[in-house]
Amino acid sequence: MSSIEQTTEILLCLSPAEAANLKEGINFVRNKSTGKDYILFKNKSRLKACKNMCKHQGGLFIKDIEDLNGRSVKCTKHNWKLDVSSMKYINPPGSFCQDELVVEKDEENGILLLELNPPNPWDSEPRSPEDLAFGEVQITYLTHACMDLKLGDKRMVFDPWLIGPAFARGWWLLHEPPSDWLERLSRADLIYISHMHSDHLSYPTLKKLAERRPDVPIYVGNTERPVFWNLNQSGVQLTNINVVPFGIWQQVDKNLRFMILMDGVHPEMDTCIIVEYKGHKILNTVDCTRPNGGRLPMKVALMMSDFAGGASGFPMTFSGGKFTEEWKAQFIKTERKKLLNYKARLVKDLQPRIYCPFAGYFVESHPADKYIKETNIKNDPNELNNLIKKNSEVVTWTPRPGATLDLGRMLKDPTDSKGIVEPPEGTKIYKDSWDFGPYLNILNAAIGDEIFRHSSWIKEYFTWAGFKDYNLVVRMIETDEDFSPLPGGYDYLVDFLDLSFPKERPSREHPYEESQRRPRLSKVKVT
Repeated sequence: MSSIEQTTEILLCLSPAEAANLKEGINFVRNKSTGKDYILFKNKSRLKACKNMCKHQGGLFIKDIEDLNGRSVKCTKHNWKLDVSSMKYINPPGSFCQDELVVEKDEENGILLLELNPPNPWDSEPRSPEDLAFGEVQITYLTHACMDLKLGDKRMVFDPWLIGPAFARGWWLLHEPPSDWLERLSRADLIYISHMHSDHLSYPTLKKLAERRPDVPIYVGNTERPVFWNLNQSGVQLTNINVVPFGIWQQVDKNLRFMILMDGVHPEMDTCIIVEYKGHKILNTVDCTRPNGGRLPMKVALMMSDFAGGASGFPMTFSGGKFTEEWKAQFIKTERKKLLNYKARLVKDLQPRIYCPFAGYFVESHPADKYIKETNIKNDPNELNNLIKKNSEVVTWTPRPGATLDLGRMLKDPTDSKGIVEPPEGTKIYKDSWDFGPYLNILNAAIGDEIFRHSSWIKEYFTWAGFKDYNLVVRMIETDEDFSPLPGGYDYLVDFLDLSFPKERPSREHPYEESQRRPRLSKVKVT
């Protein structure tokens, strides 16, 4: 087992003013306190960064005056050229890829450059792949981000959300889980939960599991925001939760081990996982925006990731100003396409043997969310798979509930008709009804808690959140389910410049928004 926990080191901090002054294209930046140099490439959709050090023999890069597109730099030692927009060396072609740094924005829109150490922790104690017997490794899709993995004589489950809603009552399961889902969870040798979002950490699901097997081993990463921060309040009686460090192999038996990695964009919360059985790696990037800062193992046996997009708040609940229906439709279309292209590019770069899009099978099924459902268009997994298969040998799998992939068969012959066993004919695939009542009763009871009867909770909440020194004024209006103002409901202003709660809008020039908040969703009007 590796003894070095993966950590992050801050290499460079740019103030909000310095970040705003970065120009489109290539920027050379020096950390004045350390004297070390970095390169940042900026365009409309992303910001990339690396050390100003050639991977060949450590030479310094300068601007390539022969590059008319403004994307490449040239090494002063041997004239090697690096395309900073892709972090690939173009002279000599096909030689190296530059190691990227993690780019983060702080709360004030400053920029941090971070380096993960070690960058490729899975390379510690490498193992050569062994032959797999048919049926030895089987991956069964249950629903959304939940997979049931048979790994020799062990069973591992990812992110069990099998009943109830996520995000209050915003999301519900699109697929009907197999009828034996609780039995599957109960016999698991270990369960991995990637992060605290409720479509991955489902307390209704875990409550059912805890009633049957409270000591099931559950593993989470050592994130700054603990995954189970709300366990005591939830009333779920789980007794075997294990928080493990990042970048260290966790040995399950002589053939099976796993490693949890942090996300490069949200290291305080998101994680991903590598599971290795007899030298064959299964990579699950879950919801990570840039898993492990963009550094991931190549040519794994199976890779799975999210694909859908579709967080249900922005811009669907915004109105006024530029937020016309046409603008929102175009914005959603553009964002979904960007995500689809990013996932396709990532898969093509990593070249897994098999790729599976998952963690995107949800629907806004409550009648009050009809507008959100109709507006919040998600990506189609088959469209992503078709993108991947263009100029790629990667085999793709769009799973259905209860379908099982036999990894040994698929690695030996991807055309084997027994490699993927679909659910029996007549199996219900899509849910057509949801038991709203019990879950909404719990939510409604929470809304009636004593704390919300006193206006002082408002100031306490915003003070706790700590967002201030920003020229923005928001009016918060409590509404009913149809976004009509609630008689006697809260109606107040928040000035985020000094985090005050004025009776009237300030006289200075300022952006202004009205947020209509019903019990489980907000609608924002921009003026």
